[in-house]
Amino acid sequence: MFPVLHSVSYAGAWPGHSCLSVEAFLDKAAELGYRAIALVAKRPHLSPHDYDPAACRNLREAIGARGLSLEALMGYTDFTCAIDRPGIPSAEMNAAYVGTLAQLAAELGAPRLRIFSGYERAGVAYETQYTELVRGLRMASRAAGPFPVTLLLQNHHDLAVHHTQLAWLMRELDAPNIKLAFDAWAPFLQGLSGDAMKEAVRAVAPWIAWTTVADYQRQPRFLYHPDVVNYSRHPQDLLRAMPCGAGEVDYASFFAALREINYTGPVAYEMCAVLEGGGSIENLDAAARTFLKWLAGFVKPAPRRKKSR
Repeated sequence: MFPVLHSVSYAGAWPGHSCLSVEAFLDKAAELGYRAIALVAKRPHLSPHDYDPAACRNLREAIGARGLSLEALMGYTDFTCAIDRPGIPSAEMNAAYVGTLAQLAAELGAPRLRIFSGYERAGVAYETQYTELVRGLRMASRAAGPFPVTLLLQNHHDLAVHHTQLAWLMRELDAPNIKLAFDAWAPFLQGLSGDAMKEAVRAVAPWIAWTTVADYQRQPRFLYHPDVVNYSRHPQDLLRAMPCGAGEVDYASFFAALREINYTGPVAYEMCAVLEGGGSIENLDAAARTFLKWLAGFVKPAPRRKKSR
């Protein structure tokens, strides 16, 4: 396993977070000691609207000049984005977007493209939405087919976010160029830890080709009712990002399961929520450095066995 820095951490995606240009992010990754990166495939970083072939060549050279490797582009799909609006081809639009990003990834020498499934829309039958997702992913697989790029479906959006549904979807797709970017974040929020977390990894083990790490703390929310001078518990907790090791996600079990299935791929780090300590460059840098030290504790090689005489 090897560390990758995801540029969303420095894309100003959350209130108060600092935003770096792509070139400044490359400098930052090298300065922090990373050798591999993933780039957000939208503005303010790597939008296909801003990168023609000449710009891609320049960026590819800039990445190499800093001793970095571009391991993935991070796409932002939603294959059910307009399924509640008749006549709008959600699956087709997203598949075309995936094809464009796959070409962009190939021009940059990135071997992977992260994608999402779809958010569930109220008022539309689940099976209708699931069918649209399957259609879209199959079209996306074909659109990316001409390029040497593996699609990474991340367990992030509503549809197929649980590991049993995700395994079902992958078996149904049976698409060699679609693998999984499987994270501990979603199982954690589904209440999984310990053996249950390990079982989630095992369920999708044949397809895992990427994982992204972020640690979080749950903060309960309450609503005040002055008529009874009391509070009621809000149904949704607040989630705040913490430096790795300071949060609640059971990464000990998650990485134990990754070792069990002999996973040796990328482990990306992202600060993709409001971060403890704020979004200054100094605080983001400190968290990114902490991740490198923290990850080393999970990937240390096993000690050599003494030869028996």
